[in-house]
Amino acid sequence: MNARAHPLEGIVVIDITRVVAGPYCSQMLADLGATVIKVEHPSDADYVRSFPPRLRDAEGNDVGSGYFAQYNRHKLGVSLDLKHPQGKQLLRELAAKADVLIENFRPGTMDKLGLGWPALHELNPRLIYTCISGYGHEGPNSLRPSYDSTAQAAGGLWSMNGERGQPPLRVGSILGDLAASFYATIGTLAALRDVDRGGQGQRVDISQQDSVVTLTESAIVNYTVDSKIAEPLGNEHAFARPYGQYPCKDGYVFFGSYTDKLWRDSCAIFGEPELGVDPEIDTMAKRFDEATYQRRVRPAIERWFANRTKAELEAMAGDRIALTPIKRIDEVVTDAHLRAREMFVRVPFGKVSVEVFGTPMKLSRTPPRTDGAVPQLGQHNREVYVDWLGIDAERFEALRGAGVI
Repeated sequence: MNARAHPLEGIVVIDITRVVAGPYCSQMLADLGATVIKVEHPSDADYVRSFPPRLRDAEGNDVGSGYFAQYNRHKLGVSLDLKHPQGKQLLRELAAKADVLIENFRPGTMDKLGLGWPALHELNPRLIYTCISGYGHEGPNSLRPSYDSTAQAAGGLWSMNGERGQPPLRVGSILGDLAASFYATIGTLAALRDVDRGGQGQRVDISQQDSVVTLTESAIVNYTVDSKIAEPLGNEHAFARPYGQYPCKDGYVFFGSYTDKLWRDSCAIFGEPELGVDPEIDTMAKRFDEATYQRRVRPAIERWFANRTKAELEAMAGDRIALTPIKRIDEVVTDAHLRAREMFVRVPFGKVSVEVFGTPMKLSRTPPRTDGAVPQLGQHNREVYVDWLGIDAERFEALRGAGVI
């Protein structure tokens, strides 16, 4: 079957965000077919452009940031000074013609510029105004500054992570930024659907703290029901065993045969079927008991794994039990399954290309696009301002001469 038009084809998104919480949201919309116009200050670009790793061309010249490339494919790059009166007017004109505007400034910043939700909604009632911030636009903490670690701390995730009995550890990825981008994307799509049904545009208010709270799994309900406060458990699970990290010949694996059937299957696979029916460890409740687990269960598992490699264990497990190598990033990038699912793609950036992660959204009729180029600062000024927005050449040159764009 021939591929149809991308789901968001015809939707125009004005992206005035920086770093990741925002740029990743607009990139997901771009993958789904939206035209995304990335707006950056002409002399103060998105500072992620300065982040490592650096990309170099064949002559060794610095081309740009691989980190920036990972979150900004498919976008049209324009420059615009939002503090300049003519710059503010130009953004109003962009917003009047667009479907979505995404910003991740601290609440109140856009209002001070005269470009906040009320002003732009009045200008374009169909506009969806998606705003991402640390604490959201409502509530007593809304004006507080925030980073990813702020969200992990304030949302409870940090307090749960780490080794048992040790101080908490930050999760080793920017989950606060990423989760906010996910929810911003979902909220924006929902708002677009409402406009399609005849509704007006609306503000989509996304908080990093709110987003992180939803990543805490059972911690909230464990507290509201049983007053139990989540603490770091390391690689253990709160109520299932075996379910965690175990050493093997060349590293570590995750092993999760906690149900009685999976436990019996595991014992058979590793040549000790009698352990599956041993009356001391034949139920999950018995295996979860700390003393029994340490005396009978863990030694058996470590005995099974000690002289086998990750690949050997994975092959033995097959499709029967959950046993997964804990892969280093080099192993992830060369993973045959991920390659088959096109989870790594090359995107053009200036004179070079860079391999980044693709999209996990797999649509059978309207697959996302993942190979769009990464823009240089202001690269598409003429294409956006003159060809799309329709300003005349004289005004364009005046704006450029004044440093507005």
